Amino acid sequence: MPVADQPEDAAEPLLVPAEGVPPVLDSAADVAEAARRIAAGTGPLAVDAERASGFRYSARAYLIQLRRRGAGTFLIDPIPVAAALTPLAEAINDLEWVLHSADQDLPGLAELGLRPTRLFDTELGGRLAGFERVGLAAMVERLLGRALRKGHGAADWSTRPLPQEWLNYAALDVELLLELRDAVAVELELQGKTDWAAQEFEHIRTTEPPAPKADRWRRTSGIHTLRRARQLATVRELWTTRDTLARARDVAPARILPDSAIVAAANADPRTIAQLRALPVFGGPRQRRYSRDWLAAVDTARALSDAELPPLSQPFDGPPPVNRWERRDPAAAKRLNRARTAMGELSTERAIPVENLVSPDLVRRLCWDGLPDYDRLPESPDLIATIDGFLKSGGARPWQRELSAPRLTAALLPAQPS
Repeated sequence: MPVADQPEDAAEPLLVPAEGVPPVLDSAADVAEAARRIAAGTGPLAVDAERASGFRYSARAYLIQLRRRGAGTFLIDPIPVAAALTPLAEAINDLEWVLHSADQDLPGLAELGLRPTRLFDTELGGRLAGFERVGLAAMVERLLGRALRKGHGAADWSTRPLPQEWLNYAALDVELLLELRDAVAVELELQGKTDWAAQEFEHIRTTEPPAPKADRWRRTSGIHTLRRARQLATVRELWTTRDTLARARDVAPARILPDSAIVAAANADPRTIAQLRALPVFGGPRQRRYSRDWLAAVDTARALSDAELPPLSQPFDGPPPVNRWERRDPAAAKRLNRARTAMGELSTERAIPVENLVSPDLVRRLCWDGLPDYDRLPESPDLIATIDGFLKSGGARPWQRELSAPRLTAALLPAQPS
């Protein structure tokens, strides 16, 4: 029976690394020795990093896991050795890195001077191969017949010292990553998707993290319950104050002040510290130390002129929400429906998720205002060139354009008069 067809209870549990849990390296000498041993190994390098999302403001890596054939597994604490990672960078940056969900870890590693020149993303490879479940444990079980331990991915990895159970979990994350890479590569080759995957991996490797979106304060949970512009101004000022404090302390913003408290203050409009502290959360010991900052933010919002207040609705960065298309531009709504149908059919045929064929946002932009001369494009060659150019300008890779442009052209080709 092929491994991929084995029932779930047939997976052999992987409870501890085969070579045991390695020690955490936290000195320049230890890192230099690890770099030497890794350089003496062979083949690609398995890489993982643990962050403290939900606990810290930054995307900093608080533990780095590395594994290479012939060298073994290494756990590195980058916090005390951040300035001593040059030998490691020299040893690993020219290797092919193997990561699972690479876009999550690459930014934090890049801050430390660790940047791959080649990349293989097993999670993305699984998506392109049409796997329904692409978590690390699910893919290891499907392709390698092993069951990984779970449970600490969302832990506070800035904790020191790190518990031994967490270190065991971290080491297991790279224990089979190289074998998984090889199995995914075979699957992609069998499906004729090796080149497509290579283009996607290079895109992930070379793409810079997106710039923070404007008006991020509008994503405050519960803000939709507010109906007045001055209430929105209060949310904006409190959100900005919280973000400044969180960044300075490297603490997740919600741990300084939850969104619910910001919305409550916007509704109550407190005018004194006593009124502020009477609101939910603001009277807590962690929030009381910043009472003057919170009240100053509320006072700032109250003092704004009407012209300085934020609009009730956020200006669109691109097309409006799809549920408004039918009223605002029925023709564009019909184009989008046809495009979505075409891309759904292509997704099924190629066993690739729609979002990996072409960004859904790019398709929406194409159908909304990406074809300004749409009615004057009766000839298919002109339309396909226009659509291909639009996809290219939006960052679509060659393989995506090769598959998607003809389908979108067929779906969007204007009806010809009889």
